[in-house]
Amino acid sequence: MAQRKVTNLAGVVHGVEDFRVEEIPMPRPRDHEVLLEMDCVGICGSDVHYVSHGGFGDYKLKDKLVLGHESSGVVVAVGADVTSLQVGDRVAIEPAIGCRTCRHCKAGRYNICPQGVYCATTGHGNLCNYYTHAADCCFKLPANVTMEEGALLEPLAVGVHCCRRGGVGIGSTVLVLGAGPIGLVTLLVAKAMGAAKVCVIDLVERKLELAKTLGADATLAVSGHDTQDEIVKRIHALLGTAPDISIECTGAEACVQLGIEATVPGGVVTLVGIGAIQQRVPITTALVREIDIRTAFRYANCYPAAVAMVANGTIDALKLITHHYELQESDQAFNTARYGLDGAVKVMIHCQPRNKNNPQRKV
Repeated sequence: MAQRKVTNLAGVVHGVEDFRVEEIPMPRPRDHEVLLEMDCVGICGSDVHYVSHGGFGDYKLKDKLVLGHESSGVVVAVGADVTSLQVGDRVAIEPAIGCRTCRHCKAGRYNICPQGVYCATTGHGNLCNYYTHAADCCFKLPANVTMEEGALLEPLAVGVHCCRRGGVGIGSTVLVLGAGPIGLVTLLVAKAMGAAKVCVIDLVERKLELAKTLGADATLAVSGHDTQDEIVKRIHALLGTAPDISIECTGAEACVQLGIEATVPGGVVTLVGIGAIQQRVPITTALVREIDIRTAFRYANCYPAAVAMVANGTIDALKLITHHYELQESDQAFNTARYGLDGAVKVMIHCQPRNKNNPQRKV
């Protein structure tokens, strides 16, 4: 009997406003890699920016690129040197791979490795049927963690990293600027790490309603008509004090300014959102009040914590998922994510037939 031809469809951006679902070659794992049958892939804002603007920040599209980096899959083949995983293992895929030899990697900060590879940025992503990845960057999922939750571990790792960088701990008072997916996972992680009060602000009331269900102690809907002083006073009133730590998750200049103005003297402002390269920031205000301005780029050594918080029930991230699409429907999925259609927060794409690798499957 003739063997059935296995195809490998992928979501590929060719240029601005040029996104296609097309067949790509079937990959083969190198000695240190595993071949994965991809299952769930979430759409990130950076993926959307490649389609709408050809990139974001310093990262510009130079050639066609397979998108996707929030993902989970099943191991279907292992390279010759792989001993940590075996066929059938369900894994979450950390998209950041450092060179492993530079000073940053040796210090454990592989997220800032100059030679590092990152899915759907400096290398192809995994919005496809089959994909190869370094085995040591694949994290086995516990039996009670679904494939959808596995894909959500990537944004959760961002939340872990920015909360660690900001110094969130027991009793912290935290302001989260922006109630998009990263702002919401930051809320979840901050509460899990012991924050006493978390206030989330955004322009969209619907997003703030979700923040409330996820555990926000206070929310604030702002508009372009509010002055900065008015917003700061309302934040302080809601929290009962100025926040110790403000975590900026939008990249918007006005939010960076607001975070510095609202934070208590001696506090911390952590910048997570990626916005315009050049921004006006009240640096002297931060200086005379000794506010630490820290940055958080992606994550490093955060996946184990993210896995543990989901597995032990500390965090329920599934509420973030609002829409589901098949891989062949990726164009529609991106449109939903880009324009926030029908209350979209996190849009999940399923790379295998739902009756085959169901996201609730616990192989």
